[in-house]
Amino acid sequence: MASIVANLPSPLTTSPKFTVSATEERQSRVAIVVKATGESSESSTSLSIVKSVQNVWDSSENRLALIGLGFAAVVAVWASANLITAIDKLPLIPSAFEFIGILFSSWFIYRYLLFKPDREELLQTVKKSVSDILGQ
Repeated sequence: MASIVANLPSPLTTSPKFTVSATEERQSRVAIVVKATGESSESSTSLSIVKSVQNVWDSSENRLALIGLGFAAVVAVWASANLITAIDKLPLIPSAFEFIGILFSSWFIYRYLLFKPDREELLQTVKKSVSDILGQ
């Protein structure tokens, strides 16, 4: 049995290690077993989100306001889901919204995605909006 340890770079983890074992079965078959020994990208991302929430909670002076904002966010999601369900039950409205969505999607594709200069313009607009939001 041969074992190989490979360090593969990843943008989310510092240096994950994988153990690859190859064993020969019979004469022409080779079985390869891979075991991950580092954190997965999903778990490290979720851990960073948890850590950032903990940092906000620890550095906050007014925790009651944070609890209120969290409760308001839950209520807003619940209310919007109920509003969408109520609109969906109306007989003509869902078809009209679907038609409007198809028209807008067609216009967006024609305006921004069909030709290369328009795609570059869209990319510049998105980059400018992101820099405005992040304050860079």
